Amino acid sequence: MAKKIAFIGAGSFGFTRGLVRDILTFPELADCTLALMDIDQERLDFITQAVKNIVKAGKYPAKVISTTDRKKAISGADGVVCTILQGGVDVFASDIEIPMKYGVDTNIGDTRSVSGIFRSLRTIPVMLDIAKDIDKYAPKAVFLNYTNPMAMLCRAMQGEFPNLAISGLCHSVQGTAGMLAGWIGAPMNEVTYTCAGINHQSWYTDFKWNGEDAYPLIHKAITEHPEIYNAEQVRNEVYLHFGYYLTESSGHNSEYCSWFRKRPELIEKYCTHGTNWNPGVHRYILDAYLNIAHTWRDNIKEELAKPINLERGHEYAASIFNAKFGDGALFEFNGNVRNFGLVDNLPPGCCVEVPVLASKRGLDPIHVGALPPQCALLTGLSAQIEELAVDGIVTGDKDKIRRAVYMDPLSSAVCSLEEIKNMCDEMFEANKDYWRPWK
Repeated sequence: MAKKIAFIGAGSFGFTRGLVRDILTFPELADCTLALMDIDQERLDFITQAVKNIVKAGKYPAKVISTTDRKKAISGADGVVCTILQGGVDVFASDIEIPMKYGVDTNIGDTRSVSGIFRSLRTIPVMLDIAKDIDKYAPKAVFLNYTNPMAMLCRAMQGEFPNLAISGLCHSVQGTAGMLAGWIGAPMNEVTYTCAGINHQSWYTDFKWNGEDAYPLIHKAITEHPEIYNAEQVRNEVYLHFGYYLTESSGHNSEYCSWFRKRPELIEKYCTHGTNWNPGVHRYILDAYLNIAHTWRDNIKEELAKPINLERGHEYAASIFNAKFGDGALFEFNGNVRNFGLVDNLPPGCCVEVPVLASKRGLDPIHVGALPPQCALLTGLSAQIEELAVDGIVTGDKDKIRRAVYMDPLSSAVCSLEEIKNMCDEMFEANKDYWRPWK
């Protein structure tokens, strides 16, 4: 029987198009129903055209449904993918601009620190609504989330709907592994690793080339080649002091700790001259959004005019769906799941990013043991902050949200408790039209 895969937030053009291409390369999924859902009809029309073009070019027997009705898209689905963005650029700007008034300098602001917590405050209510619809209309579906803040969103949904198969997917684990392999000249098919922690702050507890420890080669590359050190100054500094490498870019990681963004001279030293993602630039991603605000239609039209590439890419979701309800080929990936006996020295029940095995059985996370203690200290603080923030957002407790921000390393590095309270109160006001406590 043909399977159904729903895309919530399908108007995320590049991502949805690439994932559809990947899904249809699996013979067992080539005849699936692709249900595209978005609240923006114009974006939905663009992606519907793109998906139909892929189906036609590949001569696939797939069926395409296009709808603004979320329940219609989800009903009877075997798999659901989420790539929504809740709130427009204006409210996202408040995540960046209000903290800057208090000295909290943000580069990206979509995952953690005060900006990520308030992005969660807007997004968690909608994600819980989506999970509720899946629970009602497709309770056996595999639900894969790509929306940030990954850990807090997944933790909220997994806590309220523990019966659903929910995992969050991110590019940073495989992306960083590929970067490290490139630095030492290792083909990726000869590399293995164990990576665990929380989203954007997971650690490669081992990294091997043909079964041999590759960390000495990584260390040599970072310390002897200035262009490699400069490519990821923040992460390379953390590696040199902690002894293990972590996931996600320096721009992100400069926001997750207290060492790099609290004084202008530190931003100048560690964040300004890097070559990857401009980590020192204030409101880098916000400005990137603004730069395409009036050109995105033309950009999409240009993409639609290009020849269609039917070659499979490297996104996890397609292989996960194939393992669960396609040909059943086992697939291991790093996913975001609750910490029940997985990482020994991170908080029980928090959302961790660990190896997960996808099969006909479903999604089975793998126990990885304890992180190195210094790594657990840094990541454990972020995990505890996320636990408190999610609890406050779901229950409507502003004090819990403020207290989570009190402990945020970046905010606490530059602000007093009273200043953080005032900052949060301004951000509550900016988000008053978006927050709906779940309980």
